[in-house]
Amino acid sequence: MGTLTKRELVVKISNETGLVQHQVFDVVQKTLDHITDSLAQGDTVELRNFGILEVKLTKPRVGRNPNQPGSSFVIPARATVKFKSGKIMRQKVAKLSAVLKREAASK
Repeated sequence: MGTLTKRELVVKISNETGLVQHQVFDVVQKTLDHITDSLAQGDTVELRNFGILEVKLTKPRVGRNPNQPGSSFVIPARATVKFKSGKIMRQKVAKLSAVLKREAASK
């Protein structure tokens, strides 16, 4: 299992479409910028067959410092981004889970 970077994504798209890598990079970066801007405004981003990104507010909770067991403090509520995968992504990843289970069982 590896990691797909933005650079690798640009190279793959460029090779598949025949577009110049610089143009593909600009499109990918603008797409990510627009998604980030929308989320920063509190909007939900829905990408069909991929997933939904939405801003959720976490509840405040009590935190403890493991180095100082007697002390506790309140971690304030904050906005975070939650991702819910789309149907096609869930189906493709589900196929991988069977492979990972087999690998784990063989160890």
